[in-house]
Amino acid sequence: MLSCGSERVVAKTFLLTGEFPPMQTGIARMMGEVTRRYPRGELLVSTGQHRDSQDSDVRFSGAVVDRLPVPSKALRNLAGLLFWSRRVASLARQHKPRFAWCDSIPPCTYPAKWMHERVGTKYGVFVHGGDLLKELHAIHHSRFARKTAKALLGSAVAVVANSQWTREQAQKVLRELGLDPLAEMVHVVPLGTDPEQFRPGIDTQAVRSRYHLNGNAPWVLTVARLEAYKGVDMSLRAVAQCRNDGVEVNYLVVGSGKKRKDYQRLAEELKIADHVRFVGNVPEAELPAVFNVANAYVGVSRRADGSRVEGFGVALAEASACGLPVIAGQSGGLAEAVHDGETGLVVNPDEPEAVTAALKRLLGDQLLARRLGQAGRKAIETYYNWDRVIRDLRDIESQVSS
Repeated sequence: MLSCGSERVVAKTFLLTGEFPPMQTGIARMMGEVTRRYPRGELLVSTGQHRDSQDSDVRFSGAVVDRLPVPSKALRNLAGLLFWSRRVASLARQHKPRFAWCDSIPPCTYPAKWMHERVGTKYGVFVHGGDLLKELHAIHHSRFARKTAKALLGSAVAVVANSQWTREQAQKVLRELGLDPLAEMVHVVPLGTDPEQFRPGIDTQAVRSRYHLNGNAPWVLTVARLEAYKGVDMSLRAVAQCRNDGVEVNYLVVGSGKKRKDYQRLAEELKIADHVRFVGNVPEAELPAVFNVANAYVGVSRRADGSRVEGFGVALAEASACGLPVIAGQSGGLAEAVHDGETGLVVNPDEPEAVTAALKRLLGDQLLARRLGQAGRKAIETYYNWDRVIRDLRDIESQVSS
């Protein structure tokens, strides 16, 4: 039997995930937060190897973290899936879990179905938004993809979406597959953040020095993977227009991705390169201080490349938790995470003029910015937090596993 710290445990719930800390994807961070908050000794995490995973796993001493002897990226190929499936089934025979969560449809539902067929463990699936658009495209263009998706999802007893918008996309996929009863039972569990970790009033001196965030002009912030759907280009254009109109503002961009060089070139073309900092990924422990540097947060994600879209927007929640007024794009599930005029401003992410106008409002009206930031903080404290997410997930687990 595996151990949790120094204890021998029998896990009641499994979490199958291809993305887990120290990976820094949104799914990995969500899986880490879920793992930290499950009751001690009740959760077993099955995932792949990653550099620095040994140091990272110490943070999850309340759970059993079973690292397969293959890299996480190998869990998507046939050999990796077969190894993973056999390992999970073996663990299920030992622990006899009542339920298993899958972090997404592929690849985790493959070992989940294998375990279900051999051991009888029920499983549920998290869906996130853009993954469903990809799935819908695949089942429209491939009979094999349709048959596979129907088999994997048809054995699930729960599907959990991060927003009402994501729920609607999940229902489209399930109905397309003829799984109408499951489509009617898709649960919505909006995500959140940790209001004790992300809060106002954190000292910023160290991060200001490290990332050269000097000057008296206000900073606006984006924390995102640097890909087209995140809308950083629109934020750059808005910052440039503000400066052209005499509004002093600097822009801090946290994150890495394939569009970084394109965005750096755009900043140069817009003649704002001296007022923009691209700092790449920052350690998770520094993120709360980085948010506290900013006067406002801009997260104007949009749909791009057919299936790239944001289902919820955890970074917006982190900004709100730090008391920042936020600007969100009217796209995917973002408008559900930000209440327009109450906890932030929601704009058309394809119109740089709209982003510019919202940014000017926040920078020019301190009372408005303070009111939105305070309301956003309260929303995190009362609802959009990980403790509530875990309560919702455990309620669903109890309902479907009994």
